[in-house]
Amino acid sequence: MATKKKAKKKASKRKPNSAFMKPMKISATLAEVIGDKPMPRTEVTKKLWAYIKRKGLQDKKNRRMINGDDALRAVFGGKKQVSMFEMTKLVSKHLK
Repeated sequence: MATKKKAKKKASKRKPNSAFMKPMKISATLAEVIGDKPMPRTEVTKKLWAYIKRKGLQDKKNRRMINGDDALRAVFGGKKQVSMFEMTKLVSKHLK
């Protein structure tokens, strides 16, 4: 009977992508929601979700949809409701 040796994989940590970690300038419209200091995209998303949770803007029936209040509607280009995937696309227009 031949025994198979299990190949050991190196436990290497994922290196964060430097493009995501680069502080971005935030537009005045988005600054009303999350603040105006430069921050990485990942932090922008975290703060945006904290705002959505705090204000209870996630749709009750379809949790993938975000209902915009006045401040978020400006960020969403006037749309009342967007999907969470569309939200990231719309927010990226407010980052430089």
